[in-house]
Amino acid sequence: MADLVLRKDSGAVARLTLNSPGNLNALSDTMIARLQDELSRLAEDRSIRVIILAGSGKAFCAGHDLKEMTRGRSAEDGGKAYFADLFERCATLMMTLPQLPQPVIAEVHGIATAAGCQLVASCDMAVAAAGTRFGVNGVNIGLFCSTPMVALSRNIPRKQAFEMLTTGAFIEAEKAETLGLINRVVPQDDLAAETMRLAETVAAKLGSAVRIGKQAFYEQAQMPLDQAYAYTGQVMVENMLDRDTEEGISAFLEKRDPEWEQP
Repeated sequence: MADLVLRKDSGAVARLTLNSPGNLNALSDTMIARLQDELSRLAEDRSIRVIILAGSGKAFCAGHDLKEMTRGRSAEDGGKAYFADLFERCATLMMTLPQLPQPVIAEVHGIATAAGCQLVASCDMAVAAAGTRFGVNGVNIGLFCSTPMVALSRNIPRKQAFEMLTTGAFIEAEKAETLGLINRVVPQDDLAAETMRLAETVAAKLGSAVRIGKQAFYEQAQMPLDQAYAYTGQVMVENMLDRDTEEGISAFLEKRDPEWEQP
């Protein structure tokens, strides 16, 4: 269980790798628990400014562990309590990603299906290898991907999301990029390097500004236009009063590198 999620830090970037290649990194009960634990620890780690989420083996993540879910049906209530708890814990995990102070970048290869596609959609950014396929395929086995739908429909246009959900068809990485599910497609051999390059670019920015900005990004998206402007105006006021922001502006005007106090 301790090896289900591997962590490797490179400066201010933490790389988490789902490490259950035998079942395509399925989100089993223990995988959800381990990933939740790692993300909770990272939320308190101010030395880490960006998180990369990757998968080992042939695929990024194939969604929930269907064999484990089948065993859950053996309870007296037919699995009702088990399934309710499973989807609640999975939803908590997915909501944790945008709530983290650090940006999270999904590094995707192979396939990202059902809850695996949901995991990509829940990250702040995503880089995918050419040839990667994305799907919410539960409808093919009679299980509509209702919870993955939440994240997916907040990433791509509704009609495209509905088609994916009702046909169970895969989309290729290039279409996923066009629709906005991922940021870019790169050759498989360049995937790790390109994802790290993006992570390091973000990690080089003022950490406090990125933390403030990430929270504001998601908060304002849920507000009416006038409330969003009022809220983000106050966020910018607080940001402007930050000593490091003042230093950053001065450094820009004086054509020198900033000397920031905060990580």
